Amino acid sequence: STLGARCLAEFLGTYLLVFTVGCTAFSESTVWTGTAVACAFMIGVYALGGISGGNFNPAISVSLGLSKAIGGPGLPMFDVGLYCATQIVAGISATWTCTLLFREALTLAPASGFGLFEAGVCEVLYTFMLCFVFLNVLMAKADSPNHYYGLAVGFVMIAGGYGAGVVSLACFNPALAIGRDFASNGVGLGLGLVYTAFEIVGAVLATGFFKIVRPEEFGGEKGGPFAEMVSEFLGTFMLVLTVGLNMLGKSMGGAFSGAAAVACMIYALGNVSGGHFNPAVTLTAFASGRCPALTFAKIGRYWLVQLVSGIVAAFVSSGIHHGDSFKLGPGDGHTLVEAALAEFIATFFLCYIGLGVAVSSTTKNPAMFAFSIGSCVTVFAPAIGGISGCSINPALSAGIVASHHFADDGFYAFSVYTIVQLAAAIVAGHVFRVTHAVDTLCASKNGNNLIELAGDLETNRGAVDATACS
Repeated sequence: STLGARCLAEFLGTYLLVFTVGCTAFSESTVWTGTAVACAFMIGVYALGGISGGNFNPAISVSLGLSKAIGGPGLPMFDVGLYCATQIVAGISATWTCTLLFREALTLAPASGFGLFEAGVCEVLYTFMLCFVFLNVLMAKADSPNHYYGLAVGFVMIAGGYGAGVVSLACFNPALAIGRDFASNGVGLGLGLVYTAFEIVGAVLATGFFKIVRPEEFGGEKGGPFAEMVSEFLGTFMLVLTVGLNMLGKSMGGAFSGAAAVACMIYALGNVSGGHFNPAVTLTAFASGRCPALTFAKIGRYWLVQLVSGIVAAFVSSGIHHGDSFKLGPGDGHTLVEAALAEFIATFFLCYIGLGVAVSSTTKNPAMFAFSIGSCVTVFAPAIGGISGCSINPALSAGIVASHHFADDGFYAFSVYTIVQLAAAIVAGHVFRVTHAVDTLCASKNGNNLIELAGDLETNRGAVDATACS
C-alpha cells in the first residue's frame, strides 16, 4: 500500500476507536463499554491491518519504531512519525465529533478517589500489555500468520477497560488522551500529555520485554529457560492484576475481563513458555503425558515464578486501591467443603479443556485455543464465584492471601484450595489420556511419537501447544 493509503487507514481506524470510546463515555450502559471499545479495535485491526498494520495508537507505533531501531521487526521512524501525527489528528476529530453529538465536554482525569500516581500505574501497565500483545501476535515470526491477532489485541481493552477504568478511565492511547484534552473545554487541560508520557513508558517496556522473550526476532538465538520464566511471570502478573483490580473496583465485567487477560497473554506467549500462568495448568500438562519437556526441575521453576508473580501483582492491585484487599474463602452461606468442591470441578474443566483445545492432535484449535481457555473464566466466575470466589489458580490464591495479610484464616483456605486445585489438575490429565487416547493410537499407526502429536511450537506457530507443552 502507498504511504497515503496507510495513513488514511490509520486515520479511519483511530477515528472509529476514539469515537466509540467517546460515545460510550456518555452512555448509561457501562456494562458494555469495555466490550464496545474492544470490538471497535478488533474490527478495525481485521479490516485495516493488512493496509497499515492496524496500529490506531501512537504508543503501539512507538513500540514498533523502537523494535525496528534495535534490530527487530517494526516500523521505520519516519513512518512512526507520520502514523502518530495521523492518529492524533484522528483522535482530536473523533472527540470533537462526540462533543458536538452530546453537547458536553469530554474530560480526562483520574477517577474520583484516585490520584495521578494510581492512574499512571494503570496506564503504564495496560499500555504495556496492549503494545506487548501487539508485538507478539502481529510481529513475531513464530506467530505469523495467524487468524487471532485482531481478537488478541482488541481484547486487551476488555482486560484493562473493566479493571483499570475505575481508576484512570482506561485510556491506554495518546491519540485518545490528547483528543480528550482538546475537547475538555479547558477542564484538566494538559493531563493528556501527562497520560501520554505514562503510555509511552508502557510502550518502551513492551519493546524491551518483547526482545527478552523473543531474542530470535532480533538476530539472537531462541530464548531458553530465562525467556520462559519471564513469559510465565508476565502472563501470571497481568492475569492476577486484572482479577484484583476488577474485584477491588467492584467491576460489573470482572469475569469477562479476567477471561480476556488470560486469552490475550496466552495468544502472546503461548509459543514461548506454553502460556500456563497457573501451577494447576503446569501440573495437568505433566499429568497428561504429552509434554516430555516438562521435567520436575522445569515444573519447579514455573511454579516458583507463577507464585511470586501472583503475589507481586496482588500487592500492586491492592496498592492502586489504597491498600484495600479481599479474602480468599467460601462465600456467604457456604462452607469450606462446598467451596473446595466447587474449586475442584472448575479447575478440572479448566485444565481438561486446555488440554483438549491446545494439546490434542484430534481436538486442538489453532485459532480459538486461547479464547476457549479464557472463556472458562467467563463460565465459572459467575457460576461458582458466590460459592468459592472462583480462584481456580494457586498463584491467584497466593496473591489474594498475601495481599490480605493472611487474615480471615487465609493460609488455611489457601492450603485447601491449592490441594484441591492440584488434585483436579492431576485428574484432568488422566481423564484426558482416556478420552483422547485416539491421539496416541493414530501416532502409533503412523509411526509418529507423542512429541510430534503435541506439535512442535515453532512448526505449529505456537497455536496448538499454548497451554501445555513448551
